[in-house]
Amino acid sequence: MANPVYGKKAAQSRNAEKMPDSLWVLVIGFILFLLWAPFQVGLFNGQQTDYEKPIYIAALLGCLMLFLWVVLYYKRFKLEDQRDLLAVAVLLLPLTYFLSLFVAASHYMAVNMLLIQSMYAAVFIVNLYLLRQKQVNVIIQTAVLTVAYLIVWFGLLNWLGAWNVAGGLVGWFSNTVRGGKYLDAVMTDANGLRLTSIFQYANTYAAFLMAFLFVAIFALIRSKKAYGTLINGFMLVPIIVSLLLTLSRGGLVMLPVVFVLLLLFQKPSRQILWIIHLIIAGIASLAVASPVTSIGQRLSLVPDASAAVKGWTYLLIASAVTAVLCWIVQRFAAPKLEGSLEGWSSRKFTNLWLPMGATVLVALTAFLLIGTSVRSILPDNIETRLENINFQQHSVLERFTFYKDALKVVKDYPILGAGGGGWAALYEKYQNNPYTSRQAHNFFLQYLIEVGILGFIVFMGFILFVFYKYIRGYMKQKERDDYENGFFFLIIALSILLHSVLDFNMSYAFMGLLVFIGLAGMAAAMDAKPLAVKWNSSGLRFGYLALACVGAFAVLFVSLRDIGSANAAADAKAITQTSQSYEEIKAPLIKALKNRPSHPESVIILASMDNQVYSQNKNEQFAAESLAVLTRGLKDEPNNKMMLQQLIALYDLQGKSEEAYAVYRDNADKYKWDIEWYEPLITRASDLGTQAHLQKDAAKEQESFQTGLAAYDHVVAGVEYLKTLPAGQMQGRPFSVTPLIALGVGKIKHVTGDAKAAAEILQSGLIGSYADLAARGDLWSTNWYYDLIARSYDLGQASFNQQDKANANANFNIGLGAYKQLMVETSNQTNAVPPATTLAVGKMQFLSGDIRTAVNTLKAGLSEDYSNAINREMARWYLAGLNKLKSNQDQDIYNKLIAADPGEAAKIDEIGFIQP
Repeated sequence: MANPVYGKKAAQSRNAEKMPDSLWVLVIGFILFLLWAPFQVGLFNGQQTDYEKPIYIAALLGCLMLFLWVVLYYKRFKLEDQRDLLAVAVLLLPLTYFLSLFVAASHYMAVNMLLIQSMYAAVFIVNLYLLRQKQVNVIIQTAVLTVAYLIVWFGLLNWLGAWNVAGGLVGWFSNTVRGGKYLDAVMTDANGLRLTSIFQYANTYAAFLMAFLFVAIFALIRSKKAYGTLINGFMLVPIIVSLLLTLSRGGLVMLPVVFVLLLLFQKPSRQILWIIHLIIAGIASLAVASPVTSIGQRLSLVPDASAAVKGWTYLLIASAVTAVLCWIVQRFAAPKLEGSLEGWSSRKFTNLWLPMGATVLVALTAFLLIGTSVRSILPDNIETRLENINFQQHSVLERFTFYKDALKVVKDYPILGAGGGGWAALYEKYQNNPYTSRQAHNFFLQYLIEVGILGFIVFMGFILFVFYKYIRGYMKQKERDDYENGFFFLIIALSILLHSVLDFNMSYAFMGLLVFIGLAGMAAAMDAKPLAVKWNSSGLRFGYLALACVGAFAVLFVSLRDIGSANAAADAKAITQTSQSYEEIKAPLIKALKNRPSHPESVIILASMDNQVYSQNKNEQFAAESLAVLTRGLKDEPNNKMMLQQLIALYDLQGKSEEAYAVYRDNADKYKWDIEWYEPLITRASDLGTQAHLQKDAAKEQESFQTGLAAYDHVVAGVEYLKTLPAGQMQGRPFSVTPLIALGVGKIKHVTGDAKAAAEILQSGLIGSYADLAARGDLWSTNWYYDLIARSYDLGQASFNQQDKANANANFNIGLGAYKQLMVETSNQTNAVPPATTLAVGKMQFLSGDIRTAVNTLKAGLSEDYSNAINREMARWYLAGLNKLKSNQDQDIYNKLIAADPGEAAKIDEIGFIQP
């Protein structure tokens, strides 16, 4: 971007202070930070721990910049006007996140969001004062625009087959490059191939592109140098083509809205120039969009150098033509427009005429592209996306659902909120249907959830004040260079925040960084009233600087601590790829948990390892450590499902079935649409109730059966409710009366004497290939169980052989569920079960991946008769299971088996190659 022309007296009056040489250190440091951040500071959703270390580093760098600012400004800092007061007010934003820590649904995510907000505050303060220097303002504008253009070209390099070049450029410092390729810079979802560049999410990239499309137009119109006009004009086509390649409907919908809003700020001559440049770039982009799209789709499948060259040729020629045309417009048409429309600019409401006309034009264009065959000029994938834009489209309906559910969370956490990451931690408890979305798809609602009404009022008051004061001053004195500079930053902040009404752009720390730079740029140029003299007392000034330093030091300390912990956790994950040594993996995990005992991933990995070792040697020391680690982790992360599942696994290993059942029962309200939570809750309630019935423990029987039936009623009601969803809205995850649920509830009804209901429920769940078994007259007899187990094994084995593991496991689970019921009936007397049934159960456990349980089942079923084919097969799978577990070989059984048939050795080895 060409440097704007300065020299107006009004601008000089606001920027008369000469820039000290020492300030260059801070300027250079910030620019380097700006270059580093896009490829490091990615999405934070509480699960992607690969991004946590860059976030901590970003918070650390923000603190260092703030310390440096204090050193450079402590003598010159004064609370003179409202801009200086904003430097104080911005500290309230991380403060509200700090307060929400005390009621946070997830301490881990809340602390991370506190660090992110602290980084934003530091960046705002530093830029608020840097951008008052007109020379620095131009440099930072240039740096921001340069970074944006690099991101655009980075995305196109990946689209047009040069992913190895793109990965090589950033692989030396980015943690998102795997095998020389930047992960998901181009990704495929249900809508097809989509361009995401650094964001790995197409809609957020669309918001970014929308912002910098308008920044580029503003920059080329404002530029007084030919090279500035040509550079920014050249970038219009790559930006628009990239926007089309994102396939983002939200981006295409919000783009005209933001465009019309930005036109309102311009005088008529500028408005016409904006429209002309956008039309030129739009036509050129549409001319090459189809071939560039098809070439990128082809290159995603097979390398083709000639196709890549062709794609680059289309793109570069269209960009060059656009740049030249834009320069011609600026060189010859712009001065004439300025002169001929000068008189109009002073007339009232003249700046409304073109935006109103543009609105009509946009509406007409939208009608043609959405409602008529005109959209066929677009690439097929974009045409399909436009064709599906309507208020009954599933993504629109889902967003409305998210918003309603978000308000439910706010109702329960009204004042201080649920802490950073509150939606991700709690949404399953409040969701309307079984969707999966750790983002509320609305930044403002998500912010309200995290910090409550108090924090939301502070945030909205802060940003609205900045917008109001800047816009008010700009509309009065828009010709001044400092207000023009501020408009550069307004475009960025306004575009991203408006699009964030529909999506989670601000969950990307880099996007939040851009917004706060934008707010600082507007604040630096805003019309600010002087403060009373008392504000400028040395006590307040130095008190503020001291408070800023104390806060920065606290964030610096936490960031350094968390960086060390993140490094240790990463070391442990890396070791698991090359080693199975318990002690070797455990050492860095202990280090990671030393200062962060509830770090979710470390807790889960260590507990899983302890559970595995305990299952092998039954040493209670490992069970005790697992319990301690999980108990401490769940204290701060009570909604972490994976931790709860590890706790259940531990209780199962210890034979504490009632404790495991209690975890399911006591946390069912947190996962009310998770059928994988309700299924084991119901089956365990059925098994425990049946066991209590056999033991004549009426109280326990009643409690278990009531819990199981209540859970079943919840599932049935949920299934009926899902039928009422609008036709265009997707249900989300599966939610139905599964065969295991039917088995469990049918058993409850059978035990309580309601045979008719038991049969009806069983028939509702055991359908298809199991329907004949569900219709038999000997339900719940031992022979019926044997037949059900055999059927599930046969069907599951057939699916397994066809490499359909999902269907295989679904069938295996039915048989294993029936076996558990049978064991309850027979008081775990495995010797009462026919060998063929035991063999089928053991093989299902083996093929499902539960090899240790399979080994125990098969060993219990072995007899001394190795002339029997079933017994030999049972021994064969038992010995193969021991080999899989790398346990000591059972030499006695091996010798007997080989003595009966020497060919069994090869068969054992064959089983060893099976991958569950």
